Amino acid sequence: MARFAGALDRLVGRIGEAGKWLALPVVLLLSAQWPLRDAVRCCSREAKDLGQWLFALFIAIALTAASRAGTHLRADVFARELSRRAQRQIAAAGAALIALPWSIFVLFAYGRDAWRASLVLERFPETNSPGYFLIKLAVVLLAALVATQALVDMSGALRDPEDESA
Repeated sequence: MARFAGALDRLVGRIGEAGKWLALPVVLLLSAQWPLRDAVRCCSREAKDLGQWLFALFIAIALTAASRAGTHLRADVFARELSRRAQRQIAAAGAALIALPWSIFVLFAYGRDAWRASLVLERFPETNSPGYFLIKLAVVLLAALVATQALVDMSGALRDPEDESA
């Protein structure tokens, strides 16, 4: 079980590392909208659409990465004074009672819609540009990453209590 959790942990970590590089194209594309519209008079809508689906992908990855890094908003004022073992147990309880059920709900409630959108390669409604289905798939990716991280957090509570370096 620990080996599987470690593999999941490394997978989510690698996805987070790769996803951080999406920030630069998102900023460039979304910043290019106005110059493209006003100066070039071309391609501003396409830049906006591409920027939107890259932003959705970036956010899907970034939320989990922020939680992993401990920089995501959380109420841990009291937990800071507890032992590492108690902190892992609280994180595991939150993962089991909140994060995992939420992500499973999203996967079941929204997964079919995202699948259908990707089968027809759904386009942006205003511009008819390709790629709108990628925004819907980003929601599924977010839920899958949250579920995977929840499993990792839950396995963290099962670690040896003597292992305080983890």
